Amino acid sequence: MSNKQAELGEFGFAGDDRVVPFQVEGLDVRGRAVQVGPLINSILDRHSYPQPVARLLAEAIVLTVLIGTSLKFDGKFTVQTKGDGPVDLLVADFSTPESVRAYARFNEEALAEAVAAGRTSPEQLLGNGVLAFTIDQGAFMQPYQGIVPLDGSSLEDIAGVYFRQSEQIPTRVRLGAAELFDRDENGKPRRTWRAGGLIAQFLPEAPERMRMPDLHGGDGDERDFEISHDDAWEEARMLVDTIDADELTDPQVGIERLLFRLFHERGVRAYAPHAVYDRCSCSRDKIKGVLQGFSAEEIEASTEDGKITVSCEFCSSSYHYEPAEVAAA
Repeated sequence: MSNKQAELGEFGFAGDDRVVPFQVEGLDVRGRAVQVGPLINSILDRHSYPQPVARLLAEAIVLTVLIGTSLKFDGKFTVQTKGDGPVDLLVADFSTPESVRAYARFNEEALAEAVAAGRTSPEQLLGNGVLAFTIDQGAFMQPYQGIVPLDGSSLEDIAGVYFRQSEQIPTRVRLGAAELFDRDENGKPRRTWRAGGLIAQFLPEAPERMRMPDLHGGDGDERDFEISHDDAWEEARMLVDTIDADELTDPQVGIERLLFRLFHERGVRAYAPHAVYDRCSCSRDKIKGVLQGFSAEEIEASTEDGKITVSCEFCSSSYHYEPAEVAAA
């Protein structure tokens, strides 16, 4: 029998772009953790975002992936920010079972001023506004949207507020993104991105310690629940808070090693990973269907040089149509 230990990427290690569900029975904690590499790079390279914007969108993508992969039904989970900061819009969505897409909108002049002044934290880039979490189960179900304020807190903290208000579950989220510089196979300098995150939730099974979480669409009660002061949850939260941002992005650490470092004294169990991919849901037929709902005046206004051109903000794909093919019958 070989005594060779598994290396990162071999059996026993999820590697990049795979969400690892985990459970810490000794602390009544369940959660998910992920490191993303190729997925983040393909999205960010497509748009050539400035470094502060790329970092912020990378964190939003990780948050979306961590929550979206917990859906137990076919649908879509979207994270969207709207604020008065230099980055006035972030959108990232996860479509079951494995598709991720995202984009950011920013004011170049305001961003340059913020960078020059050293105001590049996520809170400063987003400014004041709202962060919306939307769950869409399809055409026959009413979408649910939870909204929490952008109030100068980090995305990590705002996500915790969402779970406390909407689901009444004590939750701790950690996010990190890093820009790496190395050389390609031809020796040319290149820039790559990595990001990672972990979400831990306190879900005790003992009846005397359980609180039934609200279904989506609950009353948004903001009380601090007694369960959040349980010794087990306090221990779990403090352990999660010891995570260094570099650990979330370092490929030599890996999710399984990180989980072991955090929870080995309490016994952590990692489950089969869930792969996620950079995949946009746009298509020529979908966009054509939207255009066919336009009035004759709107079609005429959208026509330039005899063509209607529509570009997807997520994947940057462009679709071209003849006005006659989208005109209402």
